[in-house]
Amino acid sequence: MTTASHQLADIPGLVRCETSSVPELVAQATARTRAEYPHDEVYGQFCTIQEYIDCPPEDVFAYLSDINSLDEYSVSTRSFRPTGTEGLHVGWDTLAEDTRIFMRLEANPEALTLDYHCAWDQGDELWMIYLFRIVPAEQVLGKPGSVVIWTNCHHPNYDKNPYPELSPDPERIWVGDLWPLFYAGHRIELDNLKRILEYRSSRGLPVSVAATPGAGA
Repeated sequence: MTTASHQLADIPGLVRCETSSVPELVAQATARTRAEYPHDEVYGQFCTIQEYIDCPPEDVFAYLSDINSLDEYSVSTRSFRPTGTEGLHVGWDTLAEDTRIFMRLEANPEALTLDYHCAWDQGDELWMIYLFRIVPAEQVLGKPGSVVIWTNCHHPNYDKNPYPELSPDPERIWVGDLWPLFYAGHRIELDNLKRILEYRSSRGLPVSVAATPGAGA
């Protein structure tokens, strides 16, 4: 413990109860709390949204693990199909005309996590990563259902298209141009997800796309 404390003492700027009184800690926390925050300060580097969904965690995970569910809850991505490369799918992103989006879905049923690894125009470098975590609401809210947490990180490629030669149109909008709208856009999609899953779950209907006749219509 002495060694650890000595090492910490060499690090400037740490705020800990060993070096600051409770009033000082409260004062620092208060100084960092504001009624309003600039959009870029909150969502400039990371964009995280979350929602409670009245649907069992296992059903939420099964739904999100089906790549065809994107045809239902996403705003713009459609018609994913296997590419011939194992695990890699390609579909359309209707946010931009004639734009292909590639995706590899990495799911962990034990941890209830899903990562959508994506990219526009090519499937070799899947740098757009959508991180999902499903938390049993019973653990954190004391009621049945799920908490879905969805995070995106601002990869440098959002600022500049790394493969401009693959764009179908040199004047096409780039996905990174839309980063300031990621929170609002993903909020719309998470609301869609909530409405779809709660509607089916509350009526005893299967939530999966394959088991729901006409679901993709």
